[in-house]
Amino acid sequence: MSTDSRPPRTAARVIAWLPDTVNATVKRLAVLSLIGQTLLIVTGGAVRLTASGLGCPTWPRCTDSSLVNTPEMGIHGIIEFGNRLLTFALAAVAVAMLVYLWKLRKERRDLFLLALGLLASIPAQAIIGGITVLTQLNPWVVGLHFLVSMALVVLATLLVNRAYGRTGKFRVAVRVALPGATRPLMTAVALLSAVAVCLGVVVTGAGPHAGDADAPRNDLDWDLFSHIHAVPAYLVTAGALVALYLIVRDRITGPFRTAVVMLLGVTVLQAAIGFTQYYNGIPALLVAAHMLGSALLMSAATNAADLARSSPLK
Repeated sequence: MSTDSRPPRTAARVIAWLPDTVNATVKRLAVLSLIGQTLLIVTGGAVRLTASGLGCPTWPRCTDSSLVNTPEMGIHGIIEFGNRLLTFALAAVAVAMLVYLWKLRKERRDLFLLALGLLASIPAQAIIGGITVLTQLNPWVVGLHFLVSMALVVLATLLVNRAYGRTGKFRVAVRVALPGATRPLMTAVALLSAVAVCLGVVVTGAGPHAGDADAPRNDLDWDLFSHIHAVPAYLVTAGALVALYLIVRDRITGPFRTAVVMLLGVTVLQAAIGFTQYYNGIPALLVAAHMLGSALLMSAATNAADLARSSPLK
């Protein structure tokens, strides 16, 4: 009996073929992860806003007798199953990322763990999605499903920053020194953005877009919680304005300035969408735009906080 413990020749060839540096493919996969997680939020919004939440009325199958949607289920079945299908694409991207990082798994443990976290989220999201269907779109479970997606946007943003050497231990970009206040300020803005998103989930759970005509609501005062939801949003805007003042005052250039400008732009856009939908009866299209804006806000706030944390201070 052979005691040769070496890997099979084919596996050895594959491993030898894998990169031993963070190459362009790894960077593209990181960006693709962020785009995919954002797109998942958009398609999830489409499921809710088209009343397709029970387009696939069972789980894990789409129907009792079919894994996929059937023609009889119409457009609602297509939309719901399409959203489920996207998770498989995200899983494929996460697996590809881990494979490409295999030879770097010890040296670039930061990238490997972030990619592993994104992959581990796929079955977790699938289970939460199944509970969502089995509980007939309970608004709290639906909200949890959305919040996990937001957390994954944060992880994917960090993955992009690390892959491109923008932040972290393996930072390659030269950083200008920032005012000492920027680090706690950007951390607070990121946390307040998360609070705003969480309260937005509560508002949505009280509103009319349940994902199905018979789905329950959380029975909270929608108007009251809309105003409560606006408070952290105002504070995020104020924080972004203060950060803009600091970079203008100190003539700071580079990625952090770009990050702050992007954060302020997304925040103002979100506020405009929020006010418009509030005073126009919460039209579905604007709700979808607001959901996309929430993902962009979390990514922008994470990016700004991550850059501030990785930059030297004056």
